Amino acid sequence: MTKDDQSYHYNVMRRALDLLDGTDGSLSLPELSAQMDMSPAHFQRLFSSWVGVSPKKYQQYLTLGHAKTLLRDRCTTLQTSNMVGLSGGGRLHDLFLRWEAMSPGEFAQKGSGLTIFWGWFETPFGPALVMGTKRGICGIGFAAETGKADTMRDLVARWPKADFVEDPIQLKPWVETAFSADGMGHATPLFVIGAPFQIKVWEALMAIPSGHVVTYSQIADHIGHPKAVRAVGTAVGRNPISFLIPCHRALRKSGGLGGYHWGMPVKRVLLAWEAARSET
Repeated sequence: MTKDDQSYHYNVMRRALDLLDGTDGSLSLPELSAQMDMSPAHFQRLFSSWVGVSPKKYQQYLTLGHAKTLLRDRCTTLQTSNMVGLSGGGRLHDLFLRWEAMSPGEFAQKGSGLTIFWGWFETPFGPALVMGTKRGICGIGFAAETGKADTMRDLVARWPKADFVEDPIQLKPWVETAFSADGMGHATPLFVIGAPFQIKVWEALMAIPSGHVVTYSQIADHIGHPKAVRAVGTAVGRNPISFLIPCHRALRKSGGLGGYHWGMPVKRVLLAWEAARSET
């Protein structure tokens, strides 16, 4: 699949999501494909190639009730997810991550003395700004909803004293592994830059299996701060490495999706993409 294909697929999913938001999710294949200016056969092939299931099946994951369904059927506790082997159950996208965290002293320096390489890449979820050091990926931001300029300003502001060097070649092998279906078994190194409390929350997020979700309160319990649900939500929102540290898998206990730093449409597509693929 080419980079243009990936971007095109995301844009189709995004347009379909907008259409389905205004319905009860019961659009037929001919109706939906007509509104997308495609033939039913072409639209069916596009959906199937992207998620591995039919458009009818996929619509179930794009409805507004999907979050509640996930909480009912796929809500996993962090304490037991690894013990029962959930993280190895999905065919796709339970990535093997090798990660290390910046020390509190290094974090306090706001990136001073650190060289961060950056580049733009096309992904299944639209254009992504990826940043990394010699030690691993330290930032991923999606620009489909926020725009490239705002995404760049956002990530740069997190480490204002770092030296930023455009070098997509440095990052390309890691990015290809991270967003590839055959990336399993290959290490995608992460260099996690954050405060100690944030890193605890992000470590918990990495224990959530693909296709499953967890509540903010469960994360708070897991890290030993059961009353810090609001602080956990803030830390989830400040996660700099989207997708690989899967903050999109954190939901409100009520079944609400909560927020997402790079736009709610992106979060819903991420959840739908993972849920649909985990059943194939």
